[in-house]
Amino acid sequence: MFSLSTSRPATTSQTVTRRVLGGVMTLAGTSHLTFARREFKAQVPDWFPMDQDLVVLGSGVVEISLGLAMLLLPEQRRQTGLALAAFYVVIFPGNIAQYVERTDAFGLDTDTKRLLRLFGQPALVAAALWAAGLPERNR
Repeated sequence: MFSLSTSRPATTSQTVTRRVLGGVMTLAGTSHLTFARREFKAQVPDWFPMDQDLVVLGSGVVEISLGLAMLLLPEQRRQTGLALAAFYVVIFPGNIAQYVERTDAFGLDTDTKRLLRLFGQPALVAAALWAAGLPERNR
C-alpha cells in the first residue's frame, strides 16, 4: 500500500538524484529572480491570465523552496519528491505552449529543440519520483 512516509532507506542513486534535483531547482529558482528573469518571462504564454513577471517570481520562489526542501529535508524525501514531480507536471503546459507558439528562449530557437525539450519533462517527473523512493522496491 502507498504511504507518504517510508521506512526504507534511500538507495545511493536515490540520494544522489535528490541532491542533484535539489541543487538544480535551487539554482533555477534563483535564476528566475535574478539573471534569467527576462528569459523566463518569455516562456510564460501570452494567454496565461496572470502578469508574466508575477508568474516568474512566484515560480522562482516555489523552485527555491522545493530545491531547498530536497536538499535539507531528506527525512521528508517522499513528500518533497512528490511535490517536485507535481510541480513539473503543472508547468508542462507552459513548455507545450513554448513549442506550439514557437517562442524562443534559453537557446530553444528551433522547433526541433523545443520539441526535444518536451521529452525531458517526463524524465524530470521520473527523477523526482525516484528521489521520493518510488516505485517502492520489493523487500
